[in-house]
Amino acid sequence: MAHVELSLSGAFVPQARTPSEAEFVTSVERWSMTVAVAAEPCLVIDVNGSILAVSPSGSELLGLGKPAEAIGQRLNAALHLIDFTAGGGRLEEPEAENIPPLLALRSERLARGLMRVVPGDGVPALTVDAVSTPLQAGDRIGGTLTFLSPVRY
Repeated sequence: MAHVELSLSGAFVPQARTPSEAEFVTSVERWSMTVAVAAEPCLVIDVNGSILAVSPSGSELLGLGKPAEAIGQRLNAALHLIDFTAGGGRLEEPEAENIPPLLALRSERLARGLMRVVPGDGVPALTVDAVSTPLQAGDRIGGTLTFLSPVRY
């Protein structure tokens, strides 16, 4: 008859560890760092609607100047938004609050829509498709991430 012997070592006890620095960085901060160096036109705003990060191509597309100069500005104040009428009048406050980055912030849901922007003096108006998603900061919304694409017709 075969003989089997079993030996058990001590019980596995997980070791205490110090959390890595990455565990303390919120998704808003992570996305802000990513957006700041992204090739694609995108931006991150905080819960107050202030720009935290904008990619160089996003800043150029929206007429915000150098990305560093746009940081801290309220998005709806920094953009020259116009309506979709033939005259292209300035988009007033109630409607300007419904652009995708701000709508995603308020609704805490994905938002997509078109924005009509004048990127600079003497530059023709541009229609931009914007897709925005809320970003978590712990257990609450900390901002939004928006990807932008010019609409060419």
